Formats: sequence, structure tokens, C-alpha cells
Amino acid sequence: MDIVLLVKAAIMGVVEGLTEFLPISSTGHLILAGALLGMDDAKAKVFDIAIQTGAIFAVILVYWQKIRTTLVALPTQPQAQRFALNVLIGFLPAVVMGLLLGKAIKAHLFTPVVVASTFIIGGFIILWAERRPASTVRVHSVDDMSALDALKVGLVQCLAMIPGTSRSGATIIGGMLLGLSRKAATDFSFFLAIPTLIGAGVYSLYKERALLAWADAPMFAVGLVFSFVSAWLCVRWLLRYISTHNFVIFAYYRIAFGALVLLTAWTGWVQWADS
Repeated sequence: MDIVLLVKAAIMGVVEGLTEFLPISSTGHLILAGALLGMDDAKAKVFDIAIQTGAIFAVILVYWQKIRTTLVALPTQPQAQRFALNVLIGFLPAVVMGLLLGKAIKAHLFTPVVVASTFIIGGFIILWAERRPASTVRVHSVDDMSALDALKVGLVQCLAMIPGTSRSGATIIGGMLLGLSRKAATDFSFFLAIPTLIGAGVYSLYKERALLAWADAPMFAVGLVFSFVSAWLCVRWLLRYISTHNFVIFAYYRIAFGALVLLTAWTGWVQWADS
């Protein structure tokens, strides 16, 4: 058993869990961390997607009461049926766009410099979104969303296929720009993540199964466990944070971190893989 590899897997799991649901791009951070740790080959890319499942289990645990209530009420209550349908509607655009463009995006855009650039662009978009008037909020709860609201957020989520954009950032900030409250946009982003990331993980494992062997199981298990624990802590913290704060701090982080990556790539201080 390669202890160094397991330590790297644990680090990647923590990076995934801490960044998956913050508007700072988990994929972007995994690409950068993988470049530094030497985990940037084809198998590592499958690993990055697979450990997202650990983070999703954390969301399911945090939102279990809402999920359980919806499942129980689904056969009889229109509100539960509308909520489930909205999640399905929001999920479908990512499926279609992923099948159409996923391979090309992974081949050409999964590089540290692209990630750093989208970090910065996304940061300025967050600053712009947070300056919108409060009077533009018209949806205060996920239960108040229409099918059209769900479709619009689902389409915005497709922007996160560009690494560094952030799936949670796209859906949360996009939802806010579309009239959702910060709480409603965050909650729907989390619920939308469940089918989106589980589907991506299962599809990636199946598609790239030839790259994997049973010897890889400990690495994947360690990544999943550390992803789960760190994501559980992060989601609980974020839900408390947004009750009294906005996302401006994450915008400044994105801009500063993106600029630092570009600077180190330009000067050669850090030899980013594929940069």
C-alpha cells in the first residue's frame, strides 16, 4: 500500500469537500492541487469526479429531513411533486450539455491558467451580483420556485462545465440574479448537486473503468471519506454564514487566488502542469 498516495488522496478529498459547495470552484482547486501533487493524469481526473460523491452524501445528511419529507409526500402532495420536478428540470440541461461538450472541455480547458482566469472573471461577477437591489428578490424559498425558475438555474449550471467557474457559484449567483433569495438559491444549488454530481461520478467511473483496478480502491475510499467529512463541516458552516453575510469575501478570494496562479505561471515560480 502506497502511504504517500493515500496522503495525497486525503488532501484531494479535503480540497474537494471544502470547495464543492462554496462559490470558488472545487474542480478548479482540484486541478491546481493535482498539478502540485502530481495527480493530474487520466486516472486522477476520474478520481476527482468520483470523490464528489462523498461530498454529496454530506449534503444528503444535512438536508435529510427535507429529502425524507419530500419522498414520503411525493405520491400525494402537489408541493412535493413540484419540488421534485423542479430538481429534475434543473438537472436535465447539465446532462445534455455534458454529453455534447464534456469530452471537448476536458481535453482543452482543464489547465491551471484557464482555471485561474475563470476564477478572476467569476469573482467580478459575484461582486456585480451582490450589488443588485434587494427589491429584485421575488422567490424566498425553494418551494416557491416555478418550473421556469428551475430551468433557468439549470441552464446557468451548465456554465460550470468550464473549470474554475464553480458549479455552486454558477447556480447560487445565477439564481440570485434570476430573482431568488440568497437562501433559496443556496438551498436549490445543494439539492441540484445531488443528481448532478452523483450522475457525473457514476458516468465517469463507468466510462473510464478500463483505467481502474481493485488496487485503486484504497485511494478512492480515502478520498471519499475525507471529502464527506470536510464537506459536511463546510455545508453546515455555509448555511450559518449566509444567514448574516453575503458572498463578497469569496469574490475577493477568487480574484486574489486567480491572480496569484497567473503570476506564478508567468514568472515560472511554480511549474503548473499543462499551463
